[in-house]
Amino acid sequence: MNVLKALLLAAVLVAAPAFAGHPVNVNTATVEQLAEALDGVGQSKAQAIVEYREQHGAFQHPDELVNVKGIGLRTVDRNRDFIRVADAEAPSGEDSR
Repeated sequence: MNVLKALLLAAVLVAAPAFAGHPVNVNTATVEQLAEALDGVGQSKAQAIVEYREQHGAFQHPDELVNVKGIGLRTVDRNRDFIRVADAEAPSGEDSR
């Protein structure tokens, strides 16, 4: 029985990253969209992201999120695959992250 529990736990842990979030453009997303899509970002941190971009302009790179109060490199790293700063339809040769 313990082996079954261990296998079930392993399957859940392996699948967890697939359900962690979905891509979100931090330059256009609403507070609600940011809070839903980014792990470790709730309403208050999402609001801080929106306020920061309104005051300082669009983010050019995901790492710039560390300039937002309450967002650290660990949070950025955990969400790196889901953070977008440009349109998904970026011209060829340009990275949309």
